[in-house]
Amino acid sequence: MISKKTIAIVDYGLGNLYSISKAAQRFAKEVVITDSPNVISSADGVIIPGVGAFAAGMRGLEERELVKILQDLAVANKPMLGICLGAQLMLKYGFEFGKYQGLNIIPGVVKLFPTSVAAVEKIPHIGWNGVSPPIKELWNDTIFTGINNQANVYFVHSYIMIPDDPADVVALAEYGGLKFCAAIKNGKVYGVQFHPEKSGEVGLSIIKNFINIC
Repeated sequence: MISKKTIAIVDYGLGNLYSISKAAQRFAKEVVITDSPNVISSADGVIIPGVGAFAAGMRGLEERELVKILQDLAVANKPMLGICLGAQLMLKYGFEFGKYQGLNIIPGVVKLFPTSVAAVEKIPHIGWNGVSPPIKELWNDTIFTGINNQANVYFVHSYIMIPDDPADVVALAEYGGLKFCAAIKNGKVYGVQFHPEKSGEVGLSIIKNFINIC
């Protein structure tokens, strides 16, 4: 069933905009790819996609004067979903080829997989991986509602999100013996390290759940 919601997909020069747009169109009345602060502000929900480097992502947001509007919307608890790089940009700092300021919507940092993982697995981490809640009941009434424990989703990344507060971690995955943060949440603001638009029916359910929250 298609909801009556309008979803703004933030275009800041990086990201698989077409794929996430097609996925969201299955559940939302209107999906707009935009870099307009006014359009983003008026939407029922906001998706921040992204593929690429942390510094380039922030530069794209800054050049389009989108940093403050996204920060303000997060403070107002506007439903927001960051995907891959879009999720990483929600944290305070990224350490990809230097140290760069992020949106600081959720306190934390983005760092390269540790050497312990690189010693036993290939980096970047590419492929299907199970995700699970840190606490069994944590997925109730979230974008993971109805998703099975250890459901497989698709990852492509070398850097991981490390929130300051463990309470902001809503999903975990394991790679190379390391349990890492696969998704963050604060209020109605979410970020997922994986690509729901590439994760089959599980990913579509996550996108549908997000739009229902909007």
